[in-house]
Amino acid sequence: MMRPVQLEDRLIQFAIDIILVCKKIDKSFASEHLAKQLIRSATSSALNYGEARSGESTRDFLHKMKICLKELRECYINIKIQKGADLILDVDALEKLLNENDQLISIFVVSIKTASSKLK
Repeated sequence: MMRPVQLEDRLIQFAIDIILVCKKIDKSFASEHLAKQLIRSATSSALNYGEARSGESTRDFLHKMKICLKELRECYINIKIQKGADLILDVDALEKLLNENDQLISIFVVSIKTASSKLK
């Protein structure tokens, strides 16, 4: 089982990797628009997870975890749009981001289900 600090480190690294990839985009309106939104979503997932770890209750934890999941799903769709429009040209980095994003989504889905079962 992954420890909370390990997940936090992965989320931070994911946000860093997104920022680094976005620094290499062209200056078209679409690229800049999607890159800015992607950076917001990726950093938000890491920042909200930090808050979730300090949740005042299981409900508070669950609420923040759901926000993280929402932001990660937004990242995934954004990356796929950029991939489809050939806005990110580093294909290897793109595939690594999609893979990590998918793994993070899976982790949050399981964590949310586990925490939800504790409320019943």
